[in-house]
Amino acid sequence: MSTYTHKPNTGSLWKNDKKTDPKHPDTRGTALIDGKLYRISGWTRDVKGQKMSGLVFTLDEQKPQTSAPAPTSGDDDLPW
Repeated sequence: MSTYTHKPNTGSLWKNDKKTDPKHPDTRGTALIDGKLYRISGWTRDVKGQKMSGLVFTLDEQKPQTSAPAPTSGDDDLPW
């Protein structure tokens, strides 16, 4: 994934070029919802003659992302 920073409550989906198994998602991406970064997996299916996209959102606890840097308290001389 790139270093793109989402605006709050937005996301992006991209074609999954690394798909090697039919069970793998057709699209992948990320979304920033309520200040938390989510990974998105998407599958495209044909349901009753119409194209449908199913999505799964998974909280990405390993890469927190914010739309703005965290404020500092100015207490740089504290040992913790």
